[in-house]
Amino acid sequence: MATLRELKTRIGSVASTEKITGAMKMISSAKVHQNEAALRKLQPFKNKLKSIMGHILATDVNFDSPLITPREVKRVAVVVFGSDDGLCGAYNLNIIKGFLVRVDAIRNECGADTPIDVYAVGRKIEKAVRRLRDPRLNVIVPQGVDSKMDGTTVNTFTHALRDMFISGDVDRVETVYMKYHSMSRQVLTHEILFPVSEETIAGEARDTDDNQLYIFEPDANSIFNELLPMFVLSNMQEITIQNRSSEQAARVMAMQSANDNAKNLLEDLQLEYNKLRQQSITTELLDIIGGQVER
Repeated sequence: MATLRELKTRIGSVASTEKITGAMKMISSAKVHQNEAALRKLQPFKNKLKSIMGHILATDVNFDSPLITPREVKRVAVVVFGSDDGLCGAYNLNIIKGFLVRVDAIRNECGADTPIDVYAVGRKIEKAVRRLRDPRLNVIVPQGVDSKMDGTTVNTFTHALRDMFISGDVDRVETVYMKYHSMSRQVLTHEILFPVSEETIAGEARDTDDNQLYIFEPDANSIFNELLPMFVLSNMQEITIQNRSSEQAARVMAMQSANDNAKNLLEDLQLEYNKLRQQSITTELLDIIGGQVER
């Protein structure tokens, strides 16, 4: 049975843990709101791009771009977004599970021996993928690329992926990430970055504008080829921010759960401490009374 001193030490430790988890929850919550603001700032630009590209695709022009041309898939690159830090619950575990499901789907579609280059964004994801020990998974960690990278690094990384696709080093580039919906809901999502699907662009553009007439100068195909890389960049920027928002939201929920557990444990320890203290006082009183009776 624990002594009063031991219980007091445990109470102090749990109380400190409660304060730390509460502070971490507040910090992560503030970061979620920052990322939500970044998403709101990005949306008008991306929506206008989709709108213009949708109108261009509605013309009778035959578009020619290496970024929209599908080909036989002999090698696939998969960019897996996770976190560099822990204390976010089962966030990274759920991403790895979704990644493995996607790997199985790629092998069923393209062949069991299809080599897959895995671009791990985040130290936790990198460690998890390396532990798989699959010789057909080539794990790559580009220098400077992590879950906290800024917009310039995101653009540089996206340009590198685009160049690999155009040169034929890979025949498809996919992303696996957590899409942020709310503080309590993040959905594992996968998207094909290259080749860009015309149907996806046109489908997304339907809800962004009413039909308008345009005069294209110099020509629709040239404008399309200028806008398409910008669309891909905005898409990658959004994916990165969505992933950061999801990570912080998962951390908020994990810290909330830890904080609640600490509070419950603190209440139990405090109750046990009070009982033991009352028992100690009662024992001392009985000893005093017993001594007086003996006299």
